[in-house]
Amino acid sequence: MPLELPAATRLAWWGTAWLRGTVVTDLMIDAVIGDEATHAIAGLAELGLGGDGSTETLLGGLARLRAEGATAFGAAYPVDGDPVGLGGPTAFNTAALDAGEAVVAIGTEVGLVPVTVGAATTWVAHRAARRPLADVGEADRALRESLLEATRDLARLDVAAWRPEVADRLMNLRHRPAAHAPEGVPARCVDLVGRALQALEIVDLALEDDGGALSLHDAQQREAALRPLARAGRRALVAASSPEVWPPS
Repeated sequence: MPLELPAATRLAWWGTAWLRGTVVTDLMIDAVIGDEATHAIAGLAELGLGGDGSTETLLGGLARLRAEGATAFGAAYPVDGDPVGLGGPTAFNTAALDAGEAVVAIGTEVGLVPVTVGAATTWVAHRAARRPLADVGEADRALRESLLEATRDLARLDVAAWRPEVADRLMNLRHRPAAHAPEGVPARCVDLVGRALQALEIVDLALEDDGGALSLHDAQQREAALRPLARAGRRALVAASSPEVWPPS
């Protein structure tokens, strides 16, 4: 079963492939929507990009961005205190932080933030500035180092005693589903997305409420051990989902 990708990576990968002509329109739309009912784009008219102000279909909105000069799409996965993948302005950063993800249309000054209601997602357009990014190699190395450090720290904290499923995941890091990617996404990025999502899943599992089984001191140690891994995982996910920093194919 293919790895389930977050919405911003799906739009970044498949939207970029569509812009570059390596996938047909129907395949792109199906891949971006995934298991949801529909995706749409709103707010482009408010940015002076044409239209009558109504919400557009996913294809209509992406076509408008292509006409405005979009050459690719890149993803962002910010959290409070770590706005990775964002470059401003404040309104875009705030909306992206609330959503936990966003997409930047490279070659334009437009960012898209997903708003999901039920099985429908609307990508709301904002002004977006150029963003600083780590390259894929740097993000890859940082993730590997952080995972080794987190594994040592969690072993010291006896993770197997309070989260045996986390210990199992750490023992089976090579066993993970592969991500389904369109032509043009470097194999290194496909692999990096899988490892980044695996790391973030480990962080989430390890930080789940344990019903007070740990002391405050132990909980703080656990969080300190996992914080660098979460940061590295988000940076790796952003780099692997951002064509600006992909290695040459």
